[in-house]
Amino acid sequence: MSKGKVGIIGSGLIGRSWAMLFAGAGYTVDLFDVDGKKVDEALTDIEAQLANLETKGLLRGTLSSKQQHQLIRKCATMAECLKGAIHVQECVFENLELKQKVFLEMDKLVDDRTVLCSSTSCFPPSAFTKDMKHRNQAIVGHPVNPPYYVPLVEIVPAPWTSPDVAIRTRALMKEIGQKPVLLKKEVEGFVLNRIQYAILNECWRLIQDGVVDTTDMDTVMSEGLGMRYAFLGPLETAHLNAEGMLEYAEKYAKGIVKVSKTFGPVPTYDGPTLAKVNAELLEKVPLKDLQKRRQWRDVKLAELAKLKKQP
Repeated sequence: MSKGKVGIIGSGLIGRSWAMLFAGAGYTVDLFDVDGKKVDEALTDIEAQLANLETKGLLRGTLSSKQQHQLIRKCATMAECLKGAIHVQECVFENLELKQKVFLEMDKLVDDRTVLCSSTSCFPPSAFTKDMKHRNQAIVGHPVNPPYYVPLVEIVPAPWTSPDVAIRTRALMKEIGQKPVLLKKEVEGFVLNRIQYAILNECWRLIQDGVVDTTDMDTVMSEGLGMRYAFLGPLETAHLNAEGMLEYAEKYAKGIVKVSKTFGPVPTYDGPTLAKVNAELLEKVPLKDLQKRRQWRDVKLAELAKLKKQP
């Protein structure tokens, strides 16, 4: 028996992952896209993904892959998709005008209880919800790609979002097996991307300055920092690397500040460095092998998520 209905607007990679997550938790999922053929393609792809996960023992939830797929339905109109939904997850392209248009359309179709949640990775909710009648029901739930395998969700309320909507959204994300974090206020890029960009910027500068090549740069993260951060995060890592955070700051703060002052300007991601990084990445993963490599990544992420659930 379904726990309720969730609507998803947009049937791309993010929309498909959300559909799988909600169905895995026992929700009926109505999927809408302005291009109906894309929904048909999405349903076929979702069926194959769920079956593959089940074969590998990595399927989420207690329902079989067939039962989960049967909970996901195609809708011909946005009105049909939103009717009776307790939560709507918007997954359209990252275009501000398009998101404004979609949220205004949804605003006309929902009651006073439906949560309208955007998957945007960069736009603060106030940028596309300010003219809505139900703007207090709008919020951002930014997933990490691919959401089925990486559980973090950044929940970002607008200044006018009802506190109850933030509470309900966080509770729903926990229920479907995600790991939500609640931002106390809007900030450009949210939290994950600000940290990601800081790391990417320094990686780029080190390659640009001839310190290290692309392969070794990625190895520093995948075989070093990434292994620790997958379980602890940078702050707890520091806490454990000394007798608490106070001692860590006492011992290492001066060195951190000194090195940090040598960081260069924000790179522009073009020119000779872009050509070098691109060539080295293509040597490792040619364009024709990208999908194969993505599939390998997704399986490894699912295995890691399974490992992290162990006590």
